[in-house]
Amino acid sequence: MALNVAIDGPVGAGKSSVADEAAKRLGILHLDTGAMYRALGLTALRRGVDPADEKAVTALCLNLPVTVSYSGDGQHTFVEGEDVTGLIRTPEVSMAASTVSRYSEVRKAMVRLQQKLAAETDMLVDGRDICTTVLPRATAKIFLTASPEERARRRFLEMQAKGMPDSYEQVLEELRRRDDQDMHREVEPLRQAEDAVLVDSSNLTFEETVERILAIVEEKRHG
Repeated sequence: MALNVAIDGPVGAGKSSVADEAAKRLGILHLDTGAMYRALGLTALRRGVDPADEKAVTALCLNLPVTVSYSGDGQHTFVEGEDVTGLIRTPEVSMAASTVSRYSEVRKAMVRLQQKLAAETDMLVDGRDICTTVLPRATAKIFLTASPEERARRRFLEMQAKGMPDSYEQVLEELRRRDDQDMHREVEPLRQAEDAVLVDSSNLTFEETVERILAIVEEKRHG
């Protein structure tokens, strides 16, 4: 059986960067499932499809080849062969991704692809419903979170570094809206699985968070 590590948690919890580093140290691949929904959200916006139009988004998803590949700098996400990795981290795309991820048929299609990828190789997978839906039998299951204020602070600094003009207050408001949407959607809402280990990184450094993840994986593998 492949070594599968599942990490769930809210937006801005640092899942992607922490998961990427933890996967490297474990010597396994890292699948960022959120990037797949972001790619769909980006495509909807580009094509003038309203993310709130479930029928139109579902039709787009079922006919849209979203693929991932891996290189020295991590996962790259492609739509119809175009590398969109550098285009999917804006607030507008984030909200579109949160909206399109509510739809049952969209999630079913994405989950099938994610499960197929994880079954083929040792992999660390992060997202919103990995522990609860995608990999319910994962070797280790972790719910990574932090306070809204701390998550907003980290996201604000990240956006500042990229030259994005949003204020901290705007980032915090957007994050709280995203949390509410993710936790109250009808299909597979964000929640901590009963057997997932909670890791609150509010007062942890990046390195301490990675070490905590690795310790949990080690305990679950050999405990």
